[in-house]
Amino acid sequence: MTEHKISPEVQEDLRTILRGADELLVESEMAAKLQKSRDTGVPLRIKLGMDPTAPDIHFGHTVVLNKMRQLQDMGHHVIFLIGDFTSMIGDPSGRNATRPPLTREQIEVNAQTYYQQATKILNPDRTEIRYNSEWCDELGARGIIQLASRYTVARIMERDDFTKRFKGGIPISVHEFLYPLMQGYDSVILKSDVELGGTDQKFNLLVGRELQKEYGQEQQCILTMPLLVGLDGVEKMSKSKNNYIGITEEPDSMFGKMMSISDDLMWSYYELLSAKTLDEIAALKKATEEGMNPRDVKVALAQEMITRFHNQAAAEQALANFEARFRDGAIPDEMPEVSLSAPLGIVAILRDAGLASSGSEASRNIQQGGVKVDGQKVEDKGLQLEAGTYVIQVGKRKFARVTLSA
Repeated sequence: MTEHKISPEVQEDLRTILRGADELLVESEMAAKLQKSRDTGVPLRIKLGMDPTAPDIHFGHTVVLNKMRQLQDMGHHVIFLIGDFTSMIGDPSGRNATRPPLTREQIEVNAQTYYQQATKILNPDRTEIRYNSEWCDELGARGIIQLASRYTVARIMERDDFTKRFKGGIPISVHEFLYPLMQGYDSVILKSDVELGGTDQKFNLLVGRELQKEYGQEQQCILTMPLLVGLDGVEKMSKSKNNYIGITEEPDSMFGKMMSISDDLMWSYYELLSAKTLDEIAALKKATEEGMNPRDVKVALAQEMITRFHNQAAAEQALANFEARFRDGAIPDEMPEVSLSAPLGIVAILRDAGLASSGSEASRNIQQGGVKVDGQKVEDKGLQLEAGTYVIQVGKRKFARVTLSA
C-alpha cells in the first residue's frame, strides 16, 4: 500500500472507530486506508455479514451495526451482507456442537425482515444490500473444491472451538470447515476494505484477509466489537438463550427488560449501545458514586433506546406505564440473585427462590393475586417459565431476580 501521511482528521476518525471496539487489525493499515480515502475521495468498502438464523435483530446485533453507521456517517460505502447461503451451513463460531442447518424456506422468511430492521440503524439510502447466495450458488462443487484448496486443515484447526471439540471427542462435520472459507470468499467477491464482526468472528475475518491475499487483492482490515452480555448477566445476548431484547419489541417490553439488568451491566450497555459520549457516560458514573440513584440512569438509557427504535412519545409512555405498574411497590435497586434450571413452574420458582416457604404457600400467593413476573400479575399456577432472567415479586416487599438457564 502506498504510504500516506496521516492527517489530524484521520487520527480523529480512528479514535471514533476505536470507541468501544475490542480490536482493530491492522491499525496502521486502517490509518493508511482512511488517509488514502480522504486524499482520493474514494470511500472505503465496509462489509458486515449477518446470517438470518432468527427473524429478529436484537440489541446484541446493534453493537456492530452502530459502528457500521459511524463509518457510514464518515462517508464510507457500507455493504450489509445477508448470509442466506452460509446460513445453510451454520456458523460453528463459539459452538461446542454442530449447529443444525436451516432450510431454505426458514432462511428466506428470516432474511425478509433483516433489511427492514437493520435500516433502523443504517441509512437505507446509502446501504448496499447483498446476499451471498448470488455468488456461492454459482461456485458449484468444482468451485468449492478449488476454494478449499487455498486453505489448509492445519490452519482451520487453529480455530479454538474446533480444537476443543476435537480434543474432547465431540464430532465436527466436514461442512463446518467450509463456513469460514465461504465467509472469507465473500470478502474476495465484495473487495472489502474493512470487515466488522463480533469477537467470536475473529477467525472467520482473518480467513477473509488470507483469501484476499491468495486472490491478489489488498487485504481487508478487521474490526471486532465486544459481545453484548444478555439480560442474565452471564451469556452473550442470544435469542436461543432467551436473554435478549429485540429491536422491534413493544416499548413496554423493551423498557421492562432494560430495567431488569444489573447496575454493573448497565455501564457496559451504555458504552456499547448509547449515543452518549464517553465523557457524558463518565459524568453519569461519577454522579451515581456521589449519590444519584442508578435506577434513574437506567431509566434514561431505556428511554434512549425506545426513542431510537420507536419514538420519544413511546419512550415517555413506557416510563409512565412502568411507574404506574410499580407505584404500589417500587422495584428495589438491590435484590437477591437466584439461578435455577429451565424450564420451571412458577410454584417451584417461588419456593426455590425463597419467596415462599412451600409449594402450598406459593400457590396461595398466586390465588390471592400477590405474585408478579416482570410486573405482570400471575393468575395461572401452572405457568412455566423458559430460559431467561425475570424479576419475581411476591406482595409489596419480596423480590428476586431469577435467572433460568437451559
